[in-house]
Amino acid sequence: MAPSRVFFAGGALAAAATALAVAAVLLPPGPRESSTHGRPGSSAPRLELGPGPGREGFARATAVRPFRLPADHGPHFEYQTEWWYYTGNVAAGDGRRFGFQLTFFRRGLTPGPPAAEGLATNQVWFAHFAVTDVAARRHAGVERFARGAGGLAGATPVGHPEPGRAGEPYGVWLEDWRADGLNADGSAVRLVARDASSSLSLDLELRAAKPLVAHGDRGLSPKSDEPGNASYYVGYTRMAARGRIGANGIEADVAGEAWFDHEWSTSALGPGAVGWDWLSLQLDDGRELMLFQIRREDGGLEPASGGTLVDRDGRTQRLSGDDVRLEVRRRWTSPDTGATYPSLWRLSGTGLDLVVEPWTPDQEMRTSFLYWEGAVRVSGWAGGRPTAGRGYVEMTGYARSMPGVF
Repeated sequence: MAPSRVFFAGGALAAAATALAVAAVLLPPGPRESSTHGRPGSSAPRLELGPGPGREGFARATAVRPFRLPADHGPHFEYQTEWWYYTGNVAAGDGRRFGFQLTFFRRGLTPGPPAAEGLATNQVWFAHFAVTDVAARRHAGVERFARGAGGLAGATPVGHPEPGRAGEPYGVWLEDWRADGLNADGSAVRLVARDASSSLSLDLELRAAKPLVAHGDRGLSPKSDEPGNASYYVGYTRMAARGRIGANGIEADVAGEAWFDHEWSTSALGPGAVGWDWLSLQLDDGRELMLFQIRREDGGLEPASGGTLVDRDGRTQRLSGDDVRLEVRRRWTSPDTGATYPSLWRLSGTGLDLVVEPWTPDQEMRTSFLYWEGAVRVSGWAGGRPTAGRGYVEMTGYARSMPGVF
């Protein structure tokens, strides 16, 4: 079994925190423990993060490149860090709302794929699974980690198929947590995750409503001015979601919308950067907005910050950091960790004037490293007309500065 940790958050209640540029050591698992305030016991297994082997030998994202499906849904072992990220907002027939996150991360310790046989590996995999029960104002999550060998964790397809030959279908998994492609290009997928310790469960079918979006410069997403300090970043910004979700002792049939991101890189935050804020918003007018801003220790923003506005028909507009303003209107302090996060934003620019607010403020991810990842609701104006929507927000670097971690 893969080691796991469980945490819960309640009461007043994506990479992405999470592209790790550190080596990982899997400590021996102890008894699974959970806490209503999210503190796993001292014997709980954890992913210990320490100085990494460096980026030498790994490929860097330096130029625009074509993307091929489903091959590029698979792993890119020549790059150090990679993640597959699913989030969404769904509702049961009685109107009860849920947010969900299921994210798979790959960390290469050395360049290249793992050995074909045996348990020796140069790949560490970990995954985060969380559900927000909006009516109960409760957020709960689990993390798991495993070596990328022996079938414990991995992703397909591996490599590009020969011309005229079909490749492996898209899939990524860590033990019985899985995302499996249902069609040739990976635009339809089934997500399955279940954890008895937390009573969380997920079995959803997602189908893309729009073509694949290539963020940044046709898929090349810079993180600073340093050449090669960038990622390849693609995803489906609106997917119809249908299936079942379980949390807090109930399981319900649900339907709604989801978001998928796939990003890979050998990258790091630039000098003076401390963390990032990332928003994925789906508006009721049929458009989507992805926005990220990299925060600096001097209070400014990294010039590489920006985003993508996706029109109703799937056409995209690349946004710079000057195109959209994100103003913090309220903050929330975690009673468990003491970290203080933004908890209400006003977003303005490109014809938008929106208020973005968490469905519940405590959606802190108390995994082996701390970050905030949660479901949000949107209200305001778009093009002079009232609008609403839903989405997800990720915030890193508030509990601990990210350099040395990312």
